[in-house]
Amino acid sequence: MKHIQYNSVKKIMTLEGHPEIKGYDFEKGLNFPEFLKAYSLTGFQGSHLAEGIEIVKAMRREKAKIFLSFTSNQMSSGNREIIKYLVKNKKVDVLVTSAGGVEEDIIKCLKPFVMGKFDVSGRMLFENGINRTGNIFVPNDRFALFDDFMQKFFDRIYQIQKEKNKIFCPKDLIKELGLEINNPNSVLYWAAKNDIPVFCPGIIDGSLGDLVFFFKQSHPDFLLDVSQEMKEMVQLVLNSEKTGGILLGGGISKHFTLNANIFKEGLDFAVYINTAEEYDGSDSGARIEEAITWGKVKVNAPSVKIHCDATIAFPLLVAGGFIE
Repeated sequence: MKHIQYNSVKKIMTLEGHPEIKGYDFEKGLNFPEFLKAYSLTGFQGSHLAEGIEIVKAMRREKAKIFLSFTSNQMSSGNREIIKYLVKNKKVDVLVTSAGGVEEDIIKCLKPFVMGKFDVSGRMLFENGINRTGNIFVPNDRFALFDDFMQKFFDRIYQIQKEKNKIFCPKDLIKELGLEINNPNSVLYWAAKNDIPVFCPGIIDGSLGDLVFFFKQSHPDFLLDVSQEMKEMVQLVLNSEKTGGILLGGGISKHFTLNANIFKEGLDFAVYINTAEEYDGSDSGARIEEAITWGKVKVNAPSVKIHCDATIAFPLLVAGGFIE
């Protein structure tokens, strides 16, 4: 029997000329632009980060309307200051967040959050009136200050509703909050000053919602119009020639951004940063390929998902994509 020499007939690809995997050379000292550029050939999520930076540059170069969506934990963390920079300097056009992303910006203006640890006993913290978000500690006194602030705010909004027959949608309510807090450390303050809309479709899912409940007990005719929120978001999308999305985390803020862009056949550019996976069918973990099937992202849109904690990846994305 004749033996077949597989190796003699098998075509072997050696990929000569393909880019070589190589990390940054610290022997040359630190050149920050070159350091960021080196991520492109690092491999794994480092290369996805470099791709995300280039997509952000393309969004800006093509003058796409940039939607920044983020979960509340981004406002809990130091990413709040990164977001504030973008809003203050008009580098993004639309914010979409959850209730916590609204209330925590206000609370931090009243009293800061503090550094803690992940592995502290939940019982011990509870007995001492301290809430934990990851390794960030938020004592209950912050919410007492927020309660006082919001009660006065709701009184003013309610008077406008009664006197002018105006029912606020979440976006307009949030703009009033930014003006009310009048603090240059606030994301909402700069959004209000620069007329950058902040959408929050789930505004009652948090401490803010708890306070709406208490206020409505004594003011049963107090209303918020969430239908207007949807109308204004969709109209904004439809009036945009091109749209780009930077989506930090998942949840309602991610989905609201993507869903609205169905009305113009999807985002023209998309950068996801999250650690969620798709295997339970969640929208939070869904990859861009899944969004394409729904018409949330265009088929040929430059896009990437960076599997990483946004407190690591987002500051680097901003440094590479927004800082000239």
